Amino acid sequence: MKVKVLLFVFFLTLMSTFSQKKWTLKECVNQALEKNLTIQQNKLSLELAKKDVEIAKGNFLPNLNASSGGNLNFGSGFDYVTQNRVATSIFGGSLGLNAGYTVFNGFRNTNTFKQAQLGVASSLLDLQKIENDISLSVVNGYLNILFAKENLNAFEVQYNISKKQLEAVAARFQSGIIAKGDLLNTKSTVATNLQSVIAQENALNIALLNLAQLLQVPSEGFDIASILVGLPSSQLLYENSSSVYQKSLNRMPEITSAKLAIENAALNIKISESYFLPSVVASAGLTTNYGYNLKSGPDIAFFNQLDDNLGYGVGFNLNIPIFNRFQTKNNVEKSKIAKEISETRLASEKVRLKQTIEQAFLDVKSALKTYQAATISLESQNEAFKNAQERYNYGSMTLFDFDLVRTRLVTAQATLIRSKYDYVFKTKVLQFYAGELVLN
Repeated sequence: MKVKVLLFVFFLTLMSTFSQKKWTLKECVNQALEKNLTIQQNKLSLELAKKDVEIAKGNFLPNLNASSGGNLNFGSGFDYVTQNRVATSIFGGSLGLNAGYTVFNGFRNTNTFKQAQLGVASSLLDLQKIENDISLSVVNGYLNILFAKENLNAFEVQYNISKKQLEAVAARFQSGIIAKGDLLNTKSTVATNLQSVIAQENALNIALLNLAQLLQVPSEGFDIASILVGLPSSQLLYENSSSVYQKSLNRMPEITSAKLAIENAALNIKISESYFLPSVVASAGLTTNYGYNLKSGPDIAFFNQLDDNLGYGVGFNLNIPIFNRFQTKNNVEKSKIAKEISETRLASEKVRLKQTIEQAFLDVKSALKTYQAATISLESQNEAFKNAQERYNYGSMTLFDFDLVRTRLVTAQATLIRSKYDYVFKTKVLQFYAGELVLN
């Protein structure tokens, strides 16, 4: 019983420690890559591809087979000594050992082995692409949480300001300086700000839940470590999309995979053409047999029979294709068409990548302009709010007009936060394509 209690306490302590952990971005990415089921499936596909290499490698080795057979005969047989028919019951059998080796088959085995190696490389690239996609999803989820936290903090500040303002308004109402309508309007503003805080708390919880589910960890108590996002640079990291595209051509797995598909198609052509060529198979065999009279016993000892009846030989088989209903010719043509399809796929992948990067570059430029506009807007709203606060304190502005100015300030703050994280993430996407994204 004590052991069970101790284990239960240990489990609770472990879960508590786990829930209090603040995950860094790199830890989140590593966790997602480790637990993702699609990645695990592709790793198994990679193992299958490696087995195909071993199978293709085995085609270069000779095969060796052993055989054995037996038969039991009953009835009459001819006795060559007495020249009479006699009743017999004889058990006989044979043993054999055969080996074969493909001497030449149009380099089919060699090209099949190369294809299997390309299959391993292609599986690795597929795995890399999935890992890239998941890593970007984690970065996006991580930034969404940071955005939600910063947004929540901004709304909490405004809520606290409105509560303090409510205290001041209540005091002025008690003194008879303002009407009851102003007090009610202020209470309404406080309630509205509280609703905004609750909405942002819910948005943060959803962002945390989404990332926790992506990492496949318990969402209860899940949290991330804060990182300093800082103010985005007012200068673009790259002069144009072409520079990013040129960098991505040599590192994106989709492009490399499409190139490997062309190599694979070229090997398929060679394999199809190999059926035009003759094939040579060498063979060697060893056979022996034995017999046993169930009534009179063996005339010769078992092992002596095996030795006396032993035979062996070697040979080769030459197969020269002459006409096979144009099957080989048509298969070669099909392989050539398949290679052209692979070449168009590579061109298509390059076009798609170029368009994606061009769109990403345009998104970054647009996000930068939005962020810059939001910065200017917030500066203006801050000045307007300071002016409105002074006017309100001196009684030259109504509470309703003052709340309108403050609402515009809150909206400008939220817009700036949103535009900042939008610009940061889109910049990260462009860095990813350029191969310069650092997860820290």
